Amino acid sequence: MLDLVLIIIALGVGVAGGGADAPRSADVQPRMGGEEAPPGYQPPVQEAPAPLPYAAEQQVATGRFLTALEVKPILQATRPSWLAVREFDGKDLVYVTQLWSWRCGLVAIHFGVNGEALQPWPLPACHEDTNAPNAILPEDGLPYREYPLGHVQTMTVELVYDDLTTDRATYDRRGAMIP
Repeated sequence: MLDLVLIIIALGVGVAGGGADAPRSADVQPRMGGEEAPPGYQPPVQEAPAPLPYAAEQQVATGRFLTALEVKPILQATRPSWLAVREFDGKDLVYVTQLWSWRCGLVAIHFGVNGEALQPWPLPACHEDTNAPNAILPEDGLPYREYPLGHVQTMTVELVYDDLTTDRATYDRRGAMIP
């Protein structure tokens, strides 16, 4: 029934007193700053966001923290720890250790500093054949990037979960510094 009501509304068929003489939405001119819009005015068309280049994975609780269903609550609760900055050996090091530790429920991390466009930060594979699939092993590489000392002022990270939902957070240097 709800589908029928939505179709009726979308087609502009008169409902609740809006008979055949009632204006349809296409007949009503939008107002601009309290004034009638000029004849022929067409509101700007908003482009749909580009589809993500990933496929959603089945969400089944495994007890092994392999899906967004399992890791999303943990990552949302630990949002302040997603990124960290450390001054070491004359450089800024930006760490994503917390994210790598729950990566099996993610398909991508996108990262940028100082307002730059977000770029992919490759994730190591999950080690599903082990007792600790999210463990960071030596062959996974290091969970940080190097920048010139003092360069990193803000950091933005976007997570793409394997159910294709996203989370985003921005941090400033002072709030993310570790000793």
